[in-house]
Amino acid sequence: MAEKRKHNYGGQAVIEGVMIRGRSSMVTAVRRPNGEITTNIKPLPSTTGNKARRIPFVRGVVVLIESLVLGIQSLMLSANISMEEEEEQISTKTIWVMIGIGVVLAVLLFFIAPLYLTGLLNTYFPNAVVFNIVEGIIRVAIFLGYLKLISYMPDIKRVFTYHGAEHKAVNAYEAGVPMEVDVIKEYSRAHVRCGGSFLFLVFIVAIVVFTFVGRQDMWLMVISRVVLLPVIMGVGYELLFFGARHRNNWIMKVILAPGLWLQSMTTGEPDDKQLEVAIVAVTKAVEIDNAEEAEPAPVPTDTTGAS
Repeated sequence: MAEKRKHNYGGQAVIEGVMIRGRSSMVTAVRRPNGEITTNIKPLPSTTGNKARRIPFVRGVVVLIESLVLGIQSLMLSANISMEEEEEQISTKTIWVMIGIGVVLAVLLFFIAPLYLTGLLNTYFPNAVVFNIVEGIIRVAIFLGYLKLISYMPDIKRVFTYHGAEHKAVNAYEAGVPMEVDVIKEYSRAHVRCGGSFLFLVFIVAIVVFTFVGRQDMWLMVISRVVLLPVIMGVGYELLFFGARHRNNWIMKVILAPGLWLQSMTTGEPDDKQLEVAIVAVTKAVEIDNAEEAEPAPVPTDTTGAS
């Protein structure tokens, strides 16, 4: 029998905590105001194991949608726990409304706005290649400016430090070292599979894809920025997926370097208490997976009634 492929653990920072996705469950560890660490375990939706997640260039879109849904659920949960409030079940409809608003705002800010600003200087560009390179530079500049701006917000800054704790804990687990604060604090805050790296790759891929669209009427280019977004995300995910498996290849190091550098903005140096929370989340997720793998197969029961 073929050896079961090792699971790539990952997740996100939440309010006063960390969420880690296992094979079949997600674990959210949050520090309460009284100092205690509480964990919440939820089974992952059935879509996490479906065929779409194994189809190249399609799985990137599926994973992104799943991450948005699970991320919002974890954020809401952590907000309630950190403020010692009763947990309120957020409806599926509300989640999709929040995702819809977020996607629309992201497309407007990071795709339509750069296109419009570049269009104002259209006559200065000799060809579509230069046009799209300038648009890409403006897109990255807006993104970096956005990150820098929100990093001044105390609550976001604290979430960024939990983001750093998450990466350190995952890096340490993948290195096979003891999951102890004094050990994992020495590991990097950057991780090759981070969502920030994914976004940066999306922006780079967008330059190439939109170059093939060329310079058209503005309304056609606006439509292309929306319609081709799933294609760009699919390609970006495949690059990230391939790069994570071949991280020692010098070509992939060059491709992934900007995304790893970006994480210096989206992660902060966590303190010992934040590392403790990340350790709890990673350890619990691994513990659940190991327990499920160790469960013996059910013994067939004779239901024919024959004696």
